Amino acid sequence: MIKGLKICGVSDPNTLDFILNHPHPPKFIGFITNYEKSRRFIKYDKLQRLINIDKKKVNFVSVLVNPDDEILEKIKNLNFDYYQLYDVDPERTEEIKLKYKIKIITAITVSGEKDVIKYKNYLKISDIFLFDSKGYHKSESFDHSLLDQVPDKLNKMIAGNIQVDDIPNFKYKDFIIDLSGSIENIDGKKDISKIDKLLNLSAKI
Repeated sequence: MIKGLKICGVSDPNTLDFILNHPHPPKFIGFITNYEKSRRFIKYDKLQRLINIDKKKVNFVSVLVNPDDEILEKIKNLNFDYYQLYDVDPERTEEIKLKYKIKIITAITVSGEKDVIKYKNYLKISDIFLFDSKGYHKSESFDHSLLDQVPDKLNKMIAGNIQVDDIPNFKYKDFIIDLSGSIENIDGKKDISKIDKLLNLSAKI
């Protein structure tokens, strides 16, 4: 059974309101905080207004690529439960976790087996491990069978061009499923009807 859903790349209040008030909300919502190459990136002032709301029981996640001290200081008082860190080594990850007293999702980008085993370097630091493709914002795929070697007890999240109709295939997997591009229109905006389908479908699994 999947452990829940994460909807990533939310950037407008209408979509956020729809998700938070859905009968079957996800466990996590991600916001692109410092990666300007992504079309889902949110500038600080807008981000501050967007997430300064009642989250209900949903966890808000700041998605950060190799964040510097400036952005970390800027967002430290925002309404986040987790920092999702890309391209951050174990020492820096631990430093961030301790300084900001925040839960950590370590994002590991995967193209082969040697990438997957990097999780072992973060075992004492990270709360969740996200296994993603090398594409970052491009919603690329990777071979999910590479994760068969990862222990069941590890708190795992999986991303990488997962489609809404793929969700039943994860019925017997102990993953948190992370979706973004597959619940968007061709113009890159989140599609309420696709999100609704996703949340309703996941509730049946």
